[in-house]
Amino acid sequence: MISHKHVVFLEVARQLSFTKASQILYISQSAISKQIKALEDYYKTGLFERHGNTISLTPAGQLLFQKLEAVQHIQNDLHQELPLLSQNFQPQISLILGASTTISLYILPPVLSAYLTQFPQVKLSLRNRNSENILKALLDHDIDLGIIEGINKVSQVTYTPFLTDEVIAVCSPRNPLIKHDLELKDLYQIPLAIREAGSGTLAVLEEALGQRGVKLSQLQVRVRLGGTEALKNFVRVDTCLAFLPRQAVVKELASGELMEVKIHDLEVSRTFNFIQRKGTENNAPYKNFIQFMRRQYS
Repeated sequence: MISHKHVVFLEVARQLSFTKASQILYISQSAISKQIKALEDYYKTGLFERHGNTISLTPAGQLLFQKLEAVQHIQNDLHQELPLLSQNFQPQISLILGASTTISLYILPPVLSAYLTQFPQVKLSLRNRNSENILKALLDHDIDLGIIEGINKVSQVTYTPFLTDEVIAVCSPRNPLIKHDLELKDLYQIPLAIREAGSGTLAVLEEALGQRGVKLSQLQVRVRLGGTEALKNFVRVDTCLAFLPRQAVVKELASGELMEVKIHDLEVSRTFNFIQRKGTENNAPYKNFIQFMRRQYS
């Protein structure tokens, strides 16, 4: 088993940041510094070089990092294979999941409790970012598994379909738009509030508009907001039309806080995908999580 000190070192080495490692491991920066100091005392050499607010690995630190990563892979393989021979052996597993806003806020929470009840040995961390940043975090090994939508596929990643969702046009109940069904051409005259660049919701909206010969740059975009909740809160009090995932506005539509606006000849839907680095498809924790979630939403 890799010692706690070495687990701390691995995370600091991956992030090249005591602050980020502290956030990921849920321990204080002072505790991390103490563990690193203990390792440097043990190995009689420095493992990190300090450059003001940044750090880098020394040659000794780089060597230790490479060897520990190899050991961790072997340990992970052992933890996957040994339960097949010893059913009572249930090692604790850490799973770092990254998901886009809609998934993190509206889809995963209702079923995570059931998952953790069935797999109590899993320690799960969930990071909420837009789809573009989730993909980057996966490729940078900052997360183990991601769930994203509306993004171009890359060759280093395996994509597994999860579920589909609509993106719909909504506005305040005080907005005169609610009295009319719109034509696509009407969008040229209506102020819009949309998500920020890198958002999966924005990507599928642009694609759907493009298929109808409409460029987003031709429309009256008044504001771009980072995050679904920010966009919901803005459109509640403004005259803009916003495009939001149906999953994200179920409660607001039911309560009348927001109203759906139908637009003829425009359907915007997207598929959420699990993403994994190629070569990790048979990793038991990832496989179990994907199978569980797909069963829940089948």
